[in-house]
Amino acid sequence: MKTAATISRYLLGFMFLVFGLNGFLHFIPQPPLASPLAGQYMTVMMASGAFTAIFVVEVIVGVLLLADRYVALALTVLAALLFNILLFHVTMNPEGIAPGLVAAILWVVLFLQHRSAFNGILQAKA
Repeated sequence: MKTAATISRYLLGFMFLVFGLNGFLHFIPQPPLASPLAGQYMTVMMASGAFTAIFVVEVIVGVLLLADRYVALALTVLAALLFNILLFHVTMNPEGIAPGLVAAILWVVLFLQHRSAFNGILQAKA
């Protein structure tokens, strides 16, 4: 399990580092969105500057995972990012959900390795 978690950590870190940097450098072309609603959402997120903050967080989380530092914090932040990525794809762009699902599976594998760090928040009573 430790080997699977290490591989998951590196893959997840690399994935979020690359996609976060792509938000600034645009080296991976974005395919056209199937839904006009998804296009409107993307336009609003770009115009508001929200994507800039998201890309910065993705780069930071990617670096933390690759450096094997503050992994529990990175997993916590990634949970929120992954929830929003999956929600976007489920509701507006189901064709592009595959990378989000892969990231979610990698997150679960890594979370299982570090679940002891979350014992306090996963108890029904304090």
